[in-house]
Amino acid sequence: MNKKFTACIYLLDKKAVKGLSDHTVLSEDPVSLAVSYGDAETDALIVFDLSNQDAAHEDAILIIKQIAESIGIPVYGAGNIKRMEDVKKLLYAGCKKALLNMSKPASFEILSEVSNKFGREKIGASFTSTDQIKTHEEELEQYVDELFCLDERELKESLTISPLPIVAMLPEISLDKMLSLLENGRLSGISGALVNENIKELVSLKEIAAQRGIHVHLFEPQMPFSDFKLGPDGLLTVVVQDYQTNQVLMVAYMNEEAYIRTCRTGKMTYYSRSRKSLWIKGETSGHFQYVKGLSIDCDNDTLLAKVKQIGAACHTGNYSCFYRDLIPLEEENTDNPLTVFEKVTDIIKDRKLHPKEGSYTNYLFDKGIDKILKKLGEEATEIVIAAKNPNPEEIKYEISDFLYHMMVLMVEKGVTWEEITADLAKR
Repeated sequence: MNKKFTACIYLLDKKAVKGLSDHTVLSEDPVSLAVSYGDAETDALIVFDLSNQDAAHEDAILIIKQIAESIGIPVYGAGNIKRMEDVKKLLYAGCKKALLNMSKPASFEILSEVSNKFGREKIGASFTSTDQIKTHEEELEQYVDELFCLDERELKESLTISPLPIVAMLPEISLDKMLSLLENGRLSGISGALVNENIKELVSLKEIAAQRGIHVHLFEPQMPFSDFKLGPDGLLTVVVQDYQTNQVLMVAYMNEEAYIRTCRTGKMTYYSRSRKSLWIKGETSGHFQYVKGLSIDCDNDTLLAKVKQIGAACHTGNYSCFYRDLIPLEEENTDNPLTVFEKVTDIIKDRKLHPKEGSYTNYLFDKGIDKILKKLGEEATEIVIAAKNPNPEEIKYEISDFLYHMMVLMVEKGVTWEEITADLAKR
């Protein structure tokens, strides 16, 4: 298990403040702050919503959505979770996990429901006392994926009794103490001020930990640059592709330093032939490319990079540099939603073939067709209700919910997207 280094952002009145109890304004622009944390090789980001009014809570959800769209690392949402609807909004905003507060009785009132609906892997829980673990140990083990210790004084005992891995929110401590904690097999990572205050030294901290035999996430080249066949200019050609739609975004070049930096930082870095210098894609525009995969062709002379593109890939403002057609396609197909549908359906198929403990998808399959149909009907009704809401985000969430449950039904009944689209094309 790689030990995670997780940064934190505390949202209050649309600003980032210093901590849960210290509301000194740290940044007027939480999204830019989140991008800077992501650029520093943090492994995840927790965003705490400290608002105390419904309107402010909705503002925080929108900021969290912008953060999730702007960075290439997992985002966890925490704070102000009182209802199942709050969990849903965080997950639909792009959060990898929602963190329930174990000191709030309301968290345990919705725990089984949200875990069953969204999947155990989407639910974390924060605690301030080991008594909270002792009192709810069975529930936590059944419905929660990971625990987050918010009080360093409770960490030592919690590591001995917790049924789950723990991320520790820590103040600044000595390097030796940090390394000693990371060597504990029950600790899955560190977070809090220790990460935030040392954000610029994070790569060095990871390297020191790795030298001690601690497993941490460091991008490392899997193939030496000397194995590539380079062009006459000593550069490697790189074709860049959207990892979700497979759309080709751009072609660029790398020298050895650009290749190593790309592998180490997880952000696409190139060599500019005109400027004769390195450049990180998005360094001035904010349109970063986060690495999702690198492949080399059969001749070892062209690299294929699959990336999460933030904003536009082209300097003209177009999403792809290939926006001008010389011979137009008979049917334009630039953004292929079918690829997204097929990818989700493949995951659902895999869940049915290889059940995963705590999976909401397996829960539906286990309950059978009547449960799937009941949920599909409920989600259809929620679309109708959301359509009366002036907030357009609501109907997007509900349609996505409906489509997911529809895909579960398709897998249960053996229906494919090819069959559906072929039928639609005939109408």
